[in-house]
Amino acid sequence: MTVIRTTACMGALALFAATSAFAEDAPAKPAAPTLGAVLESTGLTLSGYLDASYSHLSGEGIFVSGAANRVFDTQKSGFAVQQAAINIGYQPKAGFGAFVNLTAGNDADVIAPYDSYGKSSKFDVTQAYVQYVGSNYTVIAGKFVTLAGAEVIASPSNPNFSRSILFGYAIPFTHTGVRATFAASDTVNLILGVNNGWDALKDTNTAKTVEVGATFAPVKTFSVLATGYFGKERIGGLVGSGPEGQRTLLDIVATWNATDALTVILNYDYGKQSDVTDGESTPFDAKWSGLAGYLNYTVSDNWKLSLRAEYLDDKDGYRTGVVQKWREVTGTVAYLPSKAVELRLELRADSSDVQAFVKSFAMEEISKSEQSVGVQALYKF
Repeated sequence: MTVIRTTACMGALALFAATSAFAEDAPAKPAAPTLGAVLESTGLTLSGYLDASYSHLSGEGIFVSGAANRVFDTQKSGFAVQQAAINIGYQPKAGFGAFVNLTAGNDADVIAPYDSYGKSSKFDVTQAYVQYVGSNYTVIAGKFVTLAGAEVIASPSNPNFSRSILFGYAIPFTHTGVRATFAASDTVNLILGVNNGWDALKDTNTAKTVEVGATFAPVKTFSVLATGYFGKERIGGLVGSGPEGQRTLLDIVATWNATDALTVILNYDYGKQSDVTDGESTPFDAKWSGLAGYLNYTVSDNWKLSLRAEYLDDKDGYRTGVVQKWREVTGTVAYLPSKAVELRLELRADSSDVQAFVKSFAMEEISKSEQSVGVQALYKF
């Protein structure tokens, strides 16, 4: 009996050893492909981000004119989902392609174009265009973001939480039309386009706006983008009727990568709206101009610092509803625990040369200044 049991045990051990060896020698089961890899194989790209925040303003977030004095972070105190965005593209290096950028959240209502502006849907088709890439040119047709400005709608592409004065009060957000970019040389690109005007998916009039621009990058560390917009717009803004006049915008952005860690950016804007009237005086040209400067410094892979200073001279009160010189300074500390996550803490101070800010509705107080604190969490995929 002992012999039988011993023989059986030895057989079992031999079978186990053989099975283990076979398992070790068997090839590993291939990992399932990721969604990104599947899309890449078809030529499609998919990306996006989530922008959540907490902000606190020392005032009510509006001017005495009733216009908001912030672009996106307008609530006095509270949490918000600023943006939840997704980008889908098929953009080959030659031939036809397409790109779609969808935005949901509080910011979507602010950037909404004419015929949807003022409707609280919390959703916006921010960009949707087809493209054709030739040997030395690219043409896009549809809805796309403006060329003007140092900052953009997409939150992760900006160094600060709050948007600049110039982003919200000197330039448009988007255009609907056609834009062509020509590579004149290795250092110069020329841009020409025709569109419905400022933030107009559906044109507010029969006139069109012409877009002209040029980029100059003589060296890898320095570049300049100059853009001009010329066309008739409604005096009252995003409305479908009323008087109209010629609107002109000149925007210049200069970027200098001083070192691998330090970037310096300057942004200048000059705008003019003709045939403006207050109902009592004869029509006149309303003008505005501004300058913004940025110092962006990468401390390490995990830490970034940013300082922004700017002003807007709203000479005739056309952009803010108040004749004023408006200034602001913003400091931001960003922490990146991973490539997908970015956390920001921002301190900002705004001031005007007149009593422009509503400090308290309850106390009926107005002020020359307003301060804010912002905390932002970004998740990128």
